[in-house]
Amino acid sequence: MIDNGLKIGELSKSGQVEILDQDRLCYKVISRSKGAYGIRTISKDLLEEFYKLYIDKPDITADEARSLLSGQSAIDKFEYGYASTIWQMAKMLGANRNNSNASLLVKKQYPDNSSAYQIIYYGAPGTGKSHRIKEQLEGVPKENIFRTTFHPDSDYSTFVGAYKPTRSERPLYGLFGKETVRLKDGKDLSEDIITYKFIPQTFLNAYMQAYRKPNENVYLIIEEINRGNCAQIFGDLFQLLDRDEYGVSEYTIKADADLKAFLEDEMGEGNDAIKDGELCLPSNLYIYATMNTSDQSLFPIDSAFKRRWDWEYEPIKYKNTNWVIDIQGETYSWVSFQKEINRRIFESTSSEDKMLGDYFVNPSNGIITEKMLLNKILFYLWNDVCKDGEGDIFKVSDTEDVSFSELYGENGTKTLKKLMSYLGVTDPDGNKVIIEKNEENTEL
Repeated sequence: MIDNGLKIGELSKSGQVEILDQDRLCYKVISRSKGAYGIRTISKDLLEEFYKLYIDKPDITADEARSLLSGQSAIDKFEYGYASTIWQMAKMLGANRNNSNASLLVKKQYPDNSSAYQIIYYGAPGTGKSHRIKEQLEGVPKENIFRTTFHPDSDYSTFVGAYKPTRSERPLYGLFGKETVRLKDGKDLSEDIITYKFIPQTFLNAYMQAYRKPNENVYLIIEEINRGNCAQIFGDLFQLLDRDEYGVSEYTIKADADLKAFLEDEMGEGNDAIKDGELCLPSNLYIYATMNTSDQSLFPIDSAFKRRWDWEYEPIKYKNTNWVIDIQGETYSWVSFQKEINRRIFESTSSEDKMLGDYFVNPSNGIITEKMLLNKILFYLWNDVCKDGEGDIFKVSDTEDVSFSELYGENGTKTLKKLMSYLGVTDPDGNKVIIEKNEENTEL
């Protein structure tokens, strides 16, 4: 059973129906319409039937609704005698459930279970998680996409909003404070002052846009979600992430006084965005996030938070077969290097978390230079993968290790080529690389 959204004390638009009480199964209501005055108990399941019919056929009468539904339900038929009351309650439901999103609910009368409102895309660094989201949002108006990146200093105020000092102006008054000082052009002279104003941040901007454009999808994108403390950043918004089958928050939360005042000022009192002083995620607000599995130790995400998201793994595809690594004229296959490094990482750590993704680097022309290889790829491997002697990567033979600093300087390029030879990296055609050494052809 879904949350009907009718609250004790709520009145129908005509004022003829009022909600007196409710429990898990029923509403207790008073009807004040002519010829049907009295207190009634209305089944929530029966109201749900009327509500779905109302969404599909909002212009029919209560008697027509009773006729269409009669004989199609296992619910006791005597309750259909209250059709006028229930039809008005169905209209109340229609107003409560995401306001003007009723047209969207028609499409979701039989919800698509494959539709996920909150997704975390996770995988090794550079697997294309952000790129995948970008592809999914092609064609979405820019004003309906809101982005933020979590980091260790992120908190509720930087995600939702807070009062901040802002620059403002005020008229400058004369000596006795009665009249403003005017310039020759007739304009009042003003002075700069510092005032405090509630400044909305990414979440709140996306939230308001979703209510302003109920017939358009709005997307909140969170990059690097596990680099911030999610419990601290989301706060009580965590409760809103439980969505019902229509994509609306199952449980609303009370907005604090500052947030309530801001939303009522921006959206209008009584707007669904802050109805009854509460926040509720609408069905057209989607939240997508990315997470590098190699950063899991930064801020672990607890199980209660995890279960409120759908998770989609972004695998390494080894698809950039035309990319090459250029070391002073010698070219190597990027995919050959990538596969060999990832094999050694997995054998050493039994984990895919720190493997090299397809877009760990993204050279504009498909050529990974020696500088890029050293300063981005090998630096990462030395500091994040092999710092405890794992990976078996920085070697030029089975018995000879090399340090990161040895890849620089006068003999750095020569050492780097030996390292590539030891790893068995091939050229773009899949052949072993042969270089000249002491004027002799030596296979590296």
